[in-house]
Amino acid sequence: MTISPTNLEVEDLAGGDSQLLPAADAPPVKSRRFLHAFVRDWAAMLSSAYIVLIVIVAIAAPLLVKLSGWSPYAFDQSAIDPALGGVPVGALGGISAEHWFGVEPGSGRDIFARIIYGARVSMTIAISATLLTSFLGVVFGLLAGYFGGRVDAIISRVMEFLMAFPALIFMIAVLSALPADNRQLLLVVVISVFGWPYLARIVRGQTMSLKQREFVEAARSSGANSAQIIFKEILPNLTSTIIVMTTLAVPGYIGTEAGLSFLGVGVVPPTPSWGQMIASSVVWYAVDPLYFIIPGLFLFLLVLSFTVLGDRVKRLVESGEGRA
Repeated sequence: MTISPTNLEVEDLAGGDSQLLPAADAPPVKSRRFLHAFVRDWAAMLSSAYIVLIVIVAIAAPLLVKLSGWSPYAFDQSAIDPALGGVPVGALGGISAEHWFGVEPGSGRDIFARIIYGARVSMTIAISATLLTSFLGVVFGLLAGYFGGRVDAIISRVMEFLMAFPALIFMIAVLSALPADNRQLLLVVVISVFGWPYLARIVRGQTMSLKQREFVEAARSSGANSAQIIFKEILPNLTSTIIVMTTLAVPGYIGTEAGLSFLGVGVVPPTPSWGQMIASSVVWYAVDPLYFIIPGLFLFLLVLSFTVLGDRVKRLVESGEGRA
């Protein structure tokens, strides 16, 4: 059955602003047409290129470290000047053929090695949290929207509680109290617990609209059970919304991990983290500004790239380029 491609304005639950999302009754994305429009969008292509570069760097981190000659945990005391309090030897924070991005003041650890391993940590946590958040949000949103009644009431009350709870304060308190073992897994779980209600609310609202459509009634009349209707009839029509929301969620989770590491409750040293490196650079930025600029720039560009990519995907879907 052909479904008319309309738009549905949904409240942005994270910030209270209104944003336009693809309607629940939009047909599945037509891959070839969407890809053609995507390739012509230079902002989306530049963002994608940087994201792919960071992913490749993160995957190839052990090989790149071998090429550079320094692990992220190795100290090079010859690269710092103890008479000056540990300031890197040479100009630009000790950048040289031996240390491509220079060294950390005070410790002499190679910044390039710690940047690429920090990329692995940031991407692993952000993508894992996005996958878990999307799974929980879609499942609970579908259940609440389709069944309604008591199921909807219970799930909605849980969502309202989590959305009203001061998430950052709770994350800091929980991560401070828990042991440092498996901190990356804990970050994924804690971020996902507070992240899934935002997607679930949107999926719930669109599911409530979709279940009244003629194609759902036809499937129900033909003998399809609830699971078949939810996952074969309703879920495919939510693809555009899910893609947009998950793409826009990744930069938020990258920033959350970096912020928690900056505050000292995220990734535990000596495991490299961009947020942790920025926190360590605060006392050195006057004498070695590159120690602050390099991890800050990598973090800024990654968050910006995911944000721009999510925005361009959203606009392409809304404009009809991604519709059949």
